[in-house]
Amino acid sequence: MSALIEPSQLAHETGLVWLEDITDLEYVRQSLDRLPTRGCLPSYHRDGRMVGYAVLGPTARASRASGTFLRRVFWLLPHDRDGQPQGLYASGAPSEAIDPRTLAPGVKGYKTQRSKGGPPSDAMRELGKTLPMI
Repeated sequence: MSALIEPSQLAHETGLVWLEDITDLEYVRQSLDRLPTRGCLPSYHRDGRMVGYAVLGPTARASRASGTFLRRVFWLLPHDRDGQPQGLYASGAPSEAIDPRTLAPGVKGYKTQRSKGGPPSDAMRELGKTLPMI
């Protein structure tokens, strides 16, 4: 869950790599995964697709017990709003979802009205963007 991520767990992030354009994604799911490397493309073992991942700097240390690094991975499931606009998350968002526009290296991001599927803000209306409504 995004709420359980501590800022100290993100302290060694030096970059975020996006595997697809996130401009039109209202939310992405984020999780902290134990991965064998600091920065290359991680393997992905969930349903859906990986949208991006964090890169760690050279000062990040591996776990003594496992030899792995805690890194963020950003992903979406087939039933998320981008794939099923009128589906389960037509309004609301999963607990681990955050607005990708609020993310930066070392910053966990947060939900916004946009990511929750709420009514469009004045800025969204000015841009001509609308959210799916039931």
